[in-house]
Amino acid sequence: MRRSTLTALTALCLLAPTAALAEGGFALDRYEPSERGSDWFANESLDLRGNGRLALGVVGDYAYKPLVFYDASGDEQAAVVEHQLFVHIGGAVILFDRLRLGANLPLLAYTKGESLNVGNSSFSTSDSTSIGDPRLSADVRLVGEYGGAATLAFGVQGFIPVGNEDAFASDGKLRLRPRLMLAGDLGSLAYAAQTGFNYRAKGDNLGEDAFGSEMTFSAALGVRALDKKLIIGPEVFGSTVISDGGDGAFKKRTTPLEVVFGGKYRVTPDWRVGAAVGPGLTRGVGAPAVRVLASIEWFPEVEKAAAPSDRDQDGILDRDDACPDTPGVRTDDPKTNGCPPAAAPGDRDGDGILDADDACPDTPGVKSDDPKKHGCPGPKDSDGDGITDDVDACPTEPGVQSADPAKNGCPAPKDTDGDGILDPADACPTEAGPADPDPKKNGCPKAQVSGDQIRILEQVQFATNSAKILPESDGVLNAVLKILQDLPQISLVSVEGHTDNRGGKGYNKDLSKRRAASVVKWLTDKGIDKKRLTSAGFGQEKPIDSNDTDAGRQNNRRVEFHIKKSEPGAPEVKKK
Repeated sequence: MRRSTLTALTALCLLAPTAALAEGGFALDRYEPSERGSDWFANESLDLRGNGRLALGVVGDYAYKPLVFYDASGDEQAAVVEHQLFVHIGGAVILFDRLRLGANLPLLAYTKGESLNVGNSSFSTSDSTSIGDPRLSADVRLVGEYGGAATLAFGVQGFIPVGNEDAFASDGKLRLRPRLMLAGDLGSLAYAAQTGFNYRAKGDNLGEDAFGSEMTFSAALGVRALDKKLIIGPEVFGSTVISDGGDGAFKKRTTPLEVVFGGKYRVTPDWRVGAAVGPGLTRGVGAPAVRVLASIEWFPEVEKAAAPSDRDQDGILDRDDACPDTPGVRTDDPKTNGCPPAAAPGDRDGDGILDADDACPDTPGVKSDDPKKHGCPGPKDSDGDGITDDVDACPTEPGVQSADPAKNGCPAPKDTDGDGILDPADACPTEAGPADPDPKKNGCPKAQVSGDQIRILEQVQFATNSAKILPESDGVLNAVLKILQDLPQISLVSVEGHTDNRGGKGYNKDLSKRRAASVVKWLTDKGIDKKRLTSAGFGQEKPIDSNDTDAGRQNNRRVEFHIKKSEPGAPEVKKK
């Protein structure tokens, strides 16, 4: 191979992965395998758990057409490197749950390409197997834990220039790469990213600024599946030349960029295999048309620490328990810690009452002021309601305390309809209603469907000689409103007003009409369809009681709700 010059390249278009060979060549491969033990191919998952934990592995790295010359029209002239296959052998050791030291040796197993002559310059690659530049690395975890939402680490990689330059496997000069890494898990999603600075000597014979120190970057996003044995997803990685103040940064041929899609699967607790494939996204130097990756690793899982044993389940771990198979108590004496307490002298049943004073010396009991019961078992509580059987009126049924001995310990009265009024005092125990001082109305709804009427238990109140509804009638009207809302099958109701015989007949009839209409308006204002309501006033024409007494006249002053029409499914209605 010969050193080529910029003049020799002017006949070629350098907007593709082009290259002229510097004297001795350069490291063409743009894929840098992650440290062994990573969940990713080009990114770091930052599993830095353990002390002395090892990871060993091999990665196969095949690139198709990573170095191609194109002419000014974009047509391919020659694939100087058409096939390039590296086998990366590497390992890593994790120390102190924080530090990782790694090494990687790239072996160039196969390379093949075409020769190209441009003027006095020739371009070709060596077909012989050789080695690339060995890589040494050190990474330290800064914050976070593996498997958490975010873990941050910093590291440095160094490349020893002993590889074959003629085979595009080495720059022939030392390369250094400090980098910052981020990784984390969010449920079943996993991600990783890193950026770094790759220091490498600038090549002045690649045409303008196609080769030199670079900013590197990569990212990955994947899904963990199969009990987290599998991780699968895309990875993108690339670099851009930032020599000479960054004037060449992010140009097409100075920015090789690739993406691969693949995954890794843990086939056993110790072994993991992986594969990935993807294209180059730009024509930057070293970005191939296609890259294929395959890996196999030995990276034992972190063993989960066994829970401390407590065989007798007395809350004292076996390692501290002097009697690990017998439940005991905690003491400051290591010889008795976790052992049962010694019985007090003269206390055979161990109830803390000396046998001399214990009425039941062989049966643990409780203290009592009665010498005949002192040290004997306390009263039973058969139903477990906290009221002992001797004072429990219902000893086999859990109940509540009561000042009435006949009810003490018995179940509390029920409230079947849940209206807050107990059934014994509820005149309508199965229908929810408000409290009422009248025992016959207490707990009953203020309105009910009965036959062909919606019957109200208290009358609508109006201002004297007026159709204005008084506020105290809101309760009974709300009860009627609820029935109409709950039973849309009731399609027509006649609201009818009545008076007593005091006053003129004409006046009373007009007043009753206005009052009935006022009730209809109250209901329609609350959302009831006007088509479901009619109103009528009968004055003193239809008394239901004698008008000779105050009580009778009060009963005759009323509003009635007659159901005139019901759709199928409504309560049974008897037509007049």
